[in-house]
Amino acid sequence: MPITVACAQCGQKYRVKEHLAGKTAKCKSCGQPMHIPALASEERSPAGTPIYRHKERTTDLAASETDEQLLERLGEHLAAHIGEVKMVFHEIISEVVHVDVHWIEPTPERDFHTLVTSGMSDRPMTVPDGAEEYQYAELLIALPSSWPLTQEAFEDEDNYWPVRWLKMLARMPHEYNTWLGMGHTVPNGDPPEPFAGNTKMCCWMMGPPVLVPEDFSPLVIGPEKQIHFYSMLPLYREEMDLKLRKGFEAIMERLGEAEVTELLDVGRKNVAKKGFWPF
Repeated sequence: MPITVACAQCGQKYRVKEHLAGKTAKCKSCGQPMHIPALASEERSPAGTPIYRHKERTTDLAASETDEQLLERLGEHLAAHIGEVKMVFHEIISEVVHVDVHWIEPTPERDFHTLVTSGMSDRPMTVPDGAEEYQYAELLIALPSSWPLTQEAFEDEDNYWPVRWLKMLARMPHEYNTWLGMGHTVPNGDPPEPFAGNTKMCCWMMGPPVLVPEDFSPLVIGPEKQIHFYSMLPLYREEMDLKLRKGFEAIMERLGEAEVTELLDVGRKNVAKKGFWPF
């Protein structure tokens, strides 16, 4: 069965034979090395969803240049739907993609910080056949208005970890020739450990942004490119296990009942614990 793959440098798509999976070829359009992803793992969760064991890429890939027009479109999109960007936390050194974080300050109507990535969508993600619509994405999270967002405060990991993970997850699909989409989970290690000293949550799940207008996602750039926005939802170990056992809809039902959104609450109740919801 042919495999669909896109060049990470220029986006040119190819259909290659299955026996080339996991190998490297030269893009005929731009001449850059192009990694052909390995075939999807047959390992599945009890709920039947694929489990991917990510491996580091075996070829070097120069960081993509920032698409200034795309960056401008993103800024306009954020201003129209959420608010004016107060500041952009720029990366000094980038690998594979240049990821920045846009900060939108709290307002009386939106009494929390909103952080949105840019740069993740500079390259297409390596999606499976049939999911080409979801090749481009950006991530977001909301933090309480009392959360400190200064360089000095970021020296404390208890303050910096949400921003650190925004950048890490935005880069991850390009580093590992994979993709992030709705319902995907990423644990902090195996076995997973808490993100920082101020929380017991240890896993991320990509969810739908709730604290934004309905037409916020996707941002349509053109007929072949639309950017989907996913909220980063931190989970407890038991919640991640529930998602693996019963699926995305089961955990989202419980999170919805508890009114959990992309607004981070480091000490929120664990919706998978006995007593919170009958099993």
